[in-house]
Amino acid sequence: MTSTYQPRPITPTALKELRVRDDAGRSMSPYVDEEGGDPLRCCLRPSAVGDRIALVSYAPLRRWAAETGAEPGAYDEQGPVFIHAEDCGGPDPDGTGYPWARPGALRAFRRYDRRGHIVGGRMVELPEDADAAFDRALTEAFADPDTAQVHVRAVEYGCYHFRVDRP
Repeated sequence: MTSTYQPRPITPTALKELRVRDDAGRSMSPYVDEEGGDPLRCCLRPSAVGDRIALVSYAPLRRWAAETGAEPGAYDEQGPVFIHAEDCGGPDPDGTGYPWARPGALRAFRRYDRRGHIVGGRMVELPEDADAAFDRALTEAFADPDTAQVHVRAVEYGCYHFRVDRP
C-alpha cells in the first residue's frame, strides 16, 4: 500500500548535529547493534544486526521551531531516538507504507498547531490493515484546520517515531 501522508525522518542537518552533540548536550556514543530491530529515525527502518547506531536525545519541536519561528514553550520536549552513527542516505525513495506499522502496536498521534502547541491527540491500536489505520488517524488529525503537524509516537515507550506535516 502507498501511504496517503508522508512520514518525515529527522533532517540531514539535524542528524549531522546530533552525531556531534544531541539535544541534551551529550556527545554521541555509537555502538554496533548486535540484535537489530531498533527503529531508526534517520531512515525510518529497523536497524540490522551489525549496524553502527547510537541512541541520542532529540527535541523535534525545538528544531522545527528554530526553522519556523514557532514558540512551543512547555511543549518543547526531548527524548531518546535511535539513529545510524554515520550517514545512511535516509529512507528508501521507493518505500511505501508507514514505518513500524505492525498490527497490535499502540500509537499516539499528537497534533500540534503552528505555534508548536498541542491541539489534540488520539491513541490507535493498529489493526491488521495498519497503513489504513494510519491514514484514517492522520486524515482525522488534519481535518482540524489548526493542525500543522502530527507526531507519531509509540505508546509503550513514548518514543517519537516520525512527523507528518499538513499536506
